[in-house]
Amino acid sequence: MNSDYSRSKSKLLGIALILGVITIIYNLLEGIVSTYFGYEDETLVLFGFGIDSFVEVISGIGIVHMILRMQGNSVKDRDKFEITALKITGTGFYILTLGLIIGVILNITAKSVPETTLIGIIVSSISIVAMYFLMNYKVKIGTALDSDAILADANCTKTCFYLSLILFAASVLYEVFGIRFIDEIGSLGIAWFAFNEGKESFEKAKNKSLICECH
Repeated sequence: MNSDYSRSKSKLLGIALILGVITIIYNLLEGIVSTYFGYEDETLVLFGFGIDSFVEVISGIGIVHMILRMQGNSVKDRDKFEITALKITGTGFYILTLGLIIGVILNITAKSVPETTLIGIIVSSISIVAMYFLMNYKVKIGTALDSDAILADANCTKTCFYLSLILFAASVLYEVFGIRFIDEIGSLGIAWFAFNEGKESFEKAKNKSLICECH
């Protein structure tokens, strides 16, 4: 019985590790594409979305490190590496929040508008599907393992899913209807999520426990 449970747990943790690595690679590629075209097309919401993806990579590395520890033995608290990753992640989200707010002010002052938001539509469409897939599988694995930490990671992926929806809505509304200031409104939406993610990262680092306190 214990042998079967150990094999089952090992298999589930293996899947969780694969999902974690996929999350890192995807966010890295998404960040490169989004920041490049966000800069080229002068769309702040896409650029901010890309920076958010880079910050998520740091968070993802902490999660993968945690899963590797879980494969060895029972883990109840975060180690120094994971706490440091959370603090860097939180700082990155706060910097992103401030940068987006400043960017919105500068855009409005300079009356800057995106050249096109077509890439934003493409990137967000792919991201919505990818994040939905990852979110649901992480919930299944976290539930099967009764792991608050993996369920908390699924909750973070859910936030990425919401950010993708914001990018998609802002990009479509501008590309199709040319709605003024929609790029800035979308950017403020991402800034709001980034601020909350930063706050949550520091709270997790301070708490150290892997018990989920997500709402």
